[in-house]
Parts: sequence; structure tokens; C-alpha cells
Amino acid sequence: MVLHLVKLCVGIESVEDLQAWIDFTRDEARVAGREFERTHVTRMVPTKRDEILDGGSLYWVIKGQIQVRSRLIDIRPFTDGAGIKRCELVMDPRLIRTETQPRRPFQGWRYLKPEDAPRDAHVVADAPDMPADMRRELAELGLL
Repeated sequence: MVLHLVKLCVGIESVEDLQAWIDFTRDEARVAGREFERTHVTRMVPTKRDEILDGGSLYWVIKGQIQVRSRLIDIRPFTDGAGIKRCELVMDPRLIRTETQPRRPFQGWRYLKPEDAPRDAHVVADAPDMPADMRRELAELGLL
């Protein structure tokens, strides 16, 4: 059974900000002559690795709402220089917008069952670059 993760996207104001961060780190890797790999380091290692890597995603909470997801490619536990066990979550660099879903603040990450995950958002054909705030407001009004 597929299982997802959900995590707060701290320091990011919008999906566009997250995309800009991904683009920045991709450019940094290119300038340094390294192959780009999108990762996020977390302290706790998911114990349900096989279920997560069977098509799972990391759902990002931005400004109190799940707004986007990243497909998970690998989970790599490691020990850092201070001897603390950590984990690299390796993700596809592409972001997939989702329908918004409110989330209260929490620490770390949480498992997310597929039936509890928001669906992927459809893109309005006439406005593919519609800002997330406008998309969310229109959805709340039942217009999307």
C-alpha cells in the first residue's frame, strides 16, 4: 500500500517561492559542477520506507495549507558529523500542485494515507499561471 509524508515547508511563502528555491539549488549545483539532486534532510527516519517508495510523495504545507507535493524517489539514512542520525528524503525536482487542504502546525513529518491526501489540482486552461492565493480563494467560493 502506498503511503505519503506531509511536512511543513518552513521559510517558504508560496509554491512559487519553493520553485525558486529548487531553481536556485539546481543552478548552484550546475555552477559547482555537481549533478543536481533535490533532497531534504530530516532527523527522523521513516520506518515504512517500502510503502513510501511504492509511489509516495512528500506533501508540503505552505502557510497552513497543503498546496503542492513532490514525488519521493529514495530515503537515505545517514549519521552527520556530530554523530546524530538523520535522513535524506530524495525527491523528483518537479512540483505537483494539489488542491489546498488546511493543516495545523506540527513538528517533523507525519505519515499521510492516500485517502487523506488532497487530490492533484487541475489547472484552469485559460489561466495556467494563476497565483496560488487566487486559485485557493476561487476554490473556496466553488468557482474552480
